[in-house]
Amino acid sequence: MAKEIFMPKLSSTMEVGTLLQWFKEEGDSVEMGEPLFEIMTDKINIEVESYEEGILLKKYFKVDDEVEVNACIGYIGEAGEKVPDNPPAASEESESVENVQEEASAEGQEQTVSTDSDQEENKDGKVRATPAARRISRENDLSLSAISGSGPNGRVHQQDVEAALVAGVIAVTPLAEKIAADHGIDLNQITGTGARGKIEKQDVLSYLEKADEISKETESEPAERIKLKGLRKAVADKMVQSVQSIPHVTLTSDVDMTNVIDLRKSLLPVIEKDTGYRLSFTEVIIKATANALMKHPKLNASLIGDEIVMNNEVNIGLAVAVDNGLIVPSIKNVNQKGLAALTQTSKELGKKARENKLKPDEMRGSTFTISNLGMYAIDAFTPIINGPETAILGVGRIVEKPVVVDGELTARPMMVLSLSFDHRAIDGAPAAAFLTDLKANLENPYSLLV
Repeated sequence: MAKEIFMPKLSSTMEVGTLLQWFKEEGDSVEMGEPLFEIMTDKINIEVESYEEGILLKKYFKVDDEVEVNACIGYIGEAGEKVPDNPPAASEESESVENVQEEASAEGQEQTVSTDSDQEENKDGKVRATPAARRISRENDLSLSAISGSGPNGRVHQQDVEAALVAGVIAVTPLAEKIAADHGIDLNQITGTGARGKIEKQDVLSYLEKADEISKETESEPAERIKLKGLRKAVADKMVQSVQSIPHVTLTSDVDMTNVIDLRKSLLPVIEKDTGYRLSFTEVIIKATANALMKHPKLNASLIGDEIVMNNEVNIGLAVAVDNGLIVPSIKNVNQKGLAALTQTSKELGKKARENKLKPDEMRGSTFTISNLGMYAIDAFTPIINGPETAILGVGRIVEKPVVVDGELTARPMMVLSLSFDHRAIDGAPAAAFLTDLKANLENPYSLLV
């Protein structure tokens, strides 16, 4: 009897997987434990092995398709066995039940039972949304397609729409939205003339007329369009979710890096001889941050649901830029590592990240993240929190600036630290106290060796 091949759920937050490649074609024989296909989820690539042996009878999805977890993506069986031409629809019923259970706990009194029209909308590729979310968006002329849903399979909940109202999501009439969608127009490019800046039909038509005039005046090649997918889409979705659901507050502080520069010079040959890697300012900043987090555990916490989880370990995520995205490997138990161990670990994880060879465990468990743009001409920036963490540290460049030391004006190598924190879990005073101690750690770095 033919066996179904399912899209696996590989993490608690995984809702879809992007199919990167099939290792087998229809008609090929498959051994148990043999890699069958590769997917991308949570910003990493994972090869999925076969749990059955036989002939690959059917593949329902192709490369770059996004598939919901637990969906049937193919069949393995004996040669000649009959299998459906299309993916089985039976999983839709269990999905509907799962949605009802999860949304009932998340929305309380709000009605969440999936109606026939709801299911039909999902099949047509329209936005999933609860009745209350639709009502509020309709009353405020909000486009549901512009709102990131926090429910199962991206369903938009009431609180998502309310957050969008605060964040200023575009107000648009249904007809104007339809015309814009039909012509592939980004509503952010249109200025609404309706009440409170609402975009109306005539606004879209006027934009189209102007676009046609500009098109006739120029004979340039059409702009390249790149589909948002894979790692880039995963990063985009997470950033939108973080900005829309977390109230960010950012504090900045200037740090005199004179003593850190001296410390690095003295330890550079020692650590390079011991590990084969060169000590950078990043490792010193990581160590100083871990020491400050030990004194201020609220900054090392996670906000999960309505609970603040005080983490026992100090695991620092280090944002690494890769082609078409951003990956955050996690350095475990930083407070227990010296600068030599930190140098080796951070360099090896960074290399794995750039080569797309990180293991799932090396991507999980961070309790605080550092984003370092010090290699660019950037003084300060506002980093976006890597939820469910409650804070993130942005690091700017080191540059000579005039400062007053002991009453005299002099030039010192200064660096700006930018701390973004979740104001639901952390107040301004504790965040300021943490940043103050971190500044002290870096201006007196030899204390990190004690």
